[in-house]
Amino acid sequence: MSTAILTGQPVPGSSIEGDLRSLGFDVRVAVDAADAERLVAEAPCEQRVALVDARFVGHVHALRLGLSDPRFPLAAVPGAVTAQPEGRVTLTRALARDNSAGGGTALAVDSLPDRIVTALADDGAEVYRPELGSLVAAVPADPQARNEARQAVADVDDEAVRLKSAVKSRDGFFTTHFISPYSRYLARWCARRGLTPNQVTTASLITALIAAACAATGTRGGFIAAGVLLIASFVLDCTDGQLARYSLQYSTLGAWLDATFDRAKEYAYYAGLALGAARGGEDVWALALGAMILQTCRHVVDFSFNEANHDATANTSPTAALSDKLDSVGWTVWVRRMIVLPIGERWAMIAVLTAATTPRITFYALLIGCAFAATYTTAGRVLRSLTRKAQRTDRAAQALADLADNGPLAGLLTRVARAPLGAPFLVALAGTVVLAVALFSGMTWAPVAGAVVYAIAAAQALYRPLKGALDWLVPPLFRAAEYGTVLILAAEADVNGALPAAFGLVAAVAYHHYDTVYRIRGNAGAPPAWLVRAIGGHEGRTLLVTVLAALLTASQFTVALTVLAVAVALLVLVESIRFWVSAGAPAVHDEGEPA
Repeated sequence: MSTAILTGQPVPGSSIEGDLRSLGFDVRVAVDAADAERLVAEAPCEQRVALVDARFVGHVHALRLGLSDPRFPLAAVPGAVTAQPEGRVTLTRALARDNSAGGGTALAVDSLPDRIVTALADDGAEVYRPELGSLVAAVPADPQARNEARQAVADVDDEAVRLKSAVKSRDGFFTTHFISPYSRYLARWCARRGLTPNQVTTASLITALIAAACAATGTRGGFIAAGVLLIASFVLDCTDGQLARYSLQYSTLGAWLDATFDRAKEYAYYAGLALGAARGGEDVWALALGAMILQTCRHVVDFSFNEANHDATANTSPTAALSDKLDSVGWTVWVRRMIVLPIGERWAMIAVLTAATTPRITFYALLIGCAFAATYTTAGRVLRSLTRKAQRTDRAAQALADLADNGPLAGLLTRVARAPLGAPFLVALAGTVVLAVALFSGMTWAPVAGAVVYAIAAAQALYRPLKGALDWLVPPLFRAAEYGTVLILAAEADVNGALPAAFGLVAAVAYHHYDTVYRIRGNAGAPPAWLVRAIGGHEGRTLLVTVLAALLTASQFTVALTVLAVAVALLVLVESIRFWVSAGAPAVHDEGEPA
């Protein structure tokens, strides 16, 4: 149990002790600042500790936001400050300094927690201060101010605020208007029954997998059930995040589950649709794999652009200014959010088309919609990059290099080369074009030669830091090249099982790339070097697949793809699970990015 230490003059009739106990705190009362320092030292070192002014007046949810969020070592609201175990030393040091400086003599007038927050800020410690909005958190100095604060508390329904804040501040049109109006109440229902976000996330995955199984039956009834269950899975997908925000139940495991299950659900559903079509005599595996490749490349564009620019200096652009102006016009906001086909709109479209049409039509619509969205977003970001006078940081360049996923072959070629051949983006583009031409040449060994040129280009592209205006496009180019190679060669094999095996291989590699993204977002760096070496890097896998296609018969190539898919999946899953359940895993939570 966490410990809350009340300081300052007690106020008759105050509910602060009961409010703190309702939040799970064991409440202690300090008679002065020295006593508060003693009680902090006596609190178990593995527990959270909070200092709260006994005169505090405010909403319970304001206290919850300030004192219960597990993501921040130090946090505060007016009249209260808290430290998790990793922040205890910093808090104790500030408290000791305040006492040694004679701060205890002002305890009856000043707020000790607020003085400690000021001392922490002076020390350069990062103290999280939640946005309270209409919520009240104050330490009134006199009876009149106390009465005014109490009236302000009475005027605002903190439960309504809590429900509203459970919903992402930025979401798509479908999610905002068709899901969140009721999923937030489902989140509250789950919270009151002790359910955790991880349990809801797991339920969402299971529901999506059942939907995929229904689609795999290939019957009209199965397709209808699949569409309904896919929407139900999305409702639960929204609910788990809203439950986490409603009850502040953030966790590293939950971050990992939330980050990976969305992709697992969607791509498993693609596979279910392809299996269902096969039962009806149609082969749409190429469309399913194409949809997965396009969607994954869209995400890599998002991730790369954001990583390249989020901490860039002089980060201004006329295009960005125009975008900001459009955001001030209400209807354009929703149109722009819809045309990028975020997860809500995309899943709604897939569900309706699955129930009403065929898998082939569903995939055609999905490919057209995602292609348009990808063109729109990428073109806008290219324009921003070309018109933006930005200086990218070393951190951004390293993040892009990690996202590129170069392997040992590219590393060897980099050491052999004496000088860069050109700008990283242009070199990567040239290598990708050569590979594409070779794949469509119709010659048996041409793809191998193209893959060799591509590997050289991959090495040269990362010869120097990726700080150019368009260098953020290097990772998406590499993703498109590798995934496209697998798709084209599997389609040319033209035997049963080749495309499903290719689907499995791309899914395993894509998981590795998503895992890399979320590690970088949490400032945990790229996956370990041994893993990148073991699975070959993008250029190594591309070369290997082209060699296998040239050497083996179509049936043998299918078996090779299957074995490679299983091997990559086992390696990346074992390492990913080990990392994300470890104590050092970052708590990464999506707060509104279209997925």
